[in-house]
Amino acid sequence: MSRLIHKSKKGFTLIELMIVVAIIGILAAIAIPNFLRFQLKSKSSEGKVNIAAIRTAEESYLAEFGNYVGAGDSPATCCGAAKVAFVNADGAGAGFDQLGWSPEGQVFFQYAVVASGNAYSVSAQADIDANSTYQGWGYVHPDGTGTAATPSHSMCADTGVGPAQDQFNTVGPCDSTSGQSKF
Repeated sequence: MSRLIHKSKKGFTLIELMIVVAIIGILAAIAIPNFLRFQLKSKSSEGKVNIAAIRTAEESYLAEFGNYVGAGDSPATCCGAAKVAFVNADGAGAGFDQLGWSPEGQVFFQYAVVASGNAYSVSAQADIDANSTYQGWGYVHPDGTGTAATPSHSMCADTGVGPAQDQFNTVGPCDSTSGQSKF
């Protein structure tokens, strides 16, 4: 008779399982947007890092050869949410090859350098979140008189970078929306 009165205490009740599923759902709702935002931020950092490397290559080239080097929009087809192979649009021995710069592996951004006398600008653009709005990063190095080379990508200005586009000799966003996550 005592065997019939005692209920088995093995396993979980349906309510306990529903509570666990609800907790997992709440955690996922918090974690997924944060993950997407951090993923976009890491993609965006490629542009900043590569522009800084191009800037270093330009200054090294100036020290050795006495002038800056321009480089056309590379890769030639611009950029979406997927990485593409970097191909120097100026061909072998010119542009980025002459400068001695090439990124490792594939890229999200399209890069360009405009050199004019003792001034140059570097710009990069990509649509990393596939919303048809390009994000741009740039670097503007004016000559001694304050005259600057106009960056290749139109969102960047020859007056500098940053939200107000007034910073020279600084790697930064070309406008107030660049570098911002959309999530």
